[in-house]
Amino acid sequence: MELLPTIWFIAIAALWIGYLLLEGFDLGVGMLLLFSTRSDKQRRLMLNAIGPVWDGNEVWLITAGAATFAAFPLWYASLFSALYIPLTIVLVSLIFRAVAIEYRGKGSTERWRIWWDRALGLGSLGSAFGIGAALALTTTGLPIDANGDRVGGAFAWLTPYAILGGLAVVGFSLVHASAFLGLKTDGAVRERSRRFLVRWSPVALLPIVAWVIAVQLQSGSVITWVLVVFAVVAVVFGWLSAKAGSEGYAFIGIAAFLVAGASSIFAAVYPVVLPSTIDEAFNLTISNAASGEYTLSVMTVVTAFGLPLVLLYQGYTYWVFRKRLSEKHIPEAHVVKPAVAPVSSAR
Repeated sequence: MELLPTIWFIAIAALWIGYLLLEGFDLGVGMLLLFSTRSDKQRRLMLNAIGPVWDGNEVWLITAGAATFAAFPLWYASLFSALYIPLTIVLVSLIFRAVAIEYRGKGSTERWRIWWDRALGLGSLGSAFGIGAALALTTTGLPIDANGDRVGGAFAWLTPYAILGGLAVVGFSLVHASAFLGLKTDGAVRERSRRFLVRWSPVALLPIVAWVIAVQLQSGSVITWVLVVFAVVAVVFGWLSAKAGSEGYAFIGIAAFLVAGASSIFAAVYPVVLPSTIDEAFNLTISNAASGEYTLSVMTVVTAFGLPLVLLYQGYTYWVFRKRLSEKHIPEAHVVKPAVAPVSSAR
């Protein structure tokens, strides 16, 4: 076993799992804005629940991409060049989502807010679907040749597994957001989120369960199947907790389900980082896709010092904003008048 490439494979897997765990409920809240309520104050409450943390959670996506580029440049080059279209969709969606969060409160009309809510919801949907498709193809394969180049047209990536992965992350994000809002809010939003979690999680989580099982049937081991069993136990525990009104345990159960399920996927495909659907001989592995030992050594030392600081800072952020929010914390919408009256043009 190659120690440093293995360490960085585990690190990149952990970064992707951390991103889905933290950014998942942000994306889910954005999608819930499309249909969960028509009350502007309740929509503002939902946005305030993720307001202090959403931009920090996106850092995990950037870090996962950067770590892949530095530790496994051939993996990065083959994956990102083959997925130009879905990753462009992700990028545009993330831009729409960020702009919508910042611009929503800059206008005073209901029409203004509704259109930005739609931009936020669709941006969150596009981001979740594109990232899910990319991760599914990373674990199930792309048509790449001996040089790591994609074979086929621009839509060679659009396979049933890509659609399954996209639906998996969308479904999980909706469930995870419902658990988060049940934990973080009070009042009507809290009750509605709990009902959504109890009623729809068995359906919304089916795609991610299918993804996990498909990978296990292809390359699973005893250890990965144990992780799958743990994931099933965790999600059942989370669902029963939500039904009993225990939001904290429900959130823990859903989170543990993701960690165990995603870990089983990455552990099953190891040491392959990008399978080739053309020929197994063209698979990218931790051996033939990794950077040199010196590069990985330097990265490991820097990460050993920097990562704990990042985790402590982000943990502190969640601790500071840990209290529940309710509609009484949301002030009435108002129009800010300019301090200086506009100068009329001379006739």
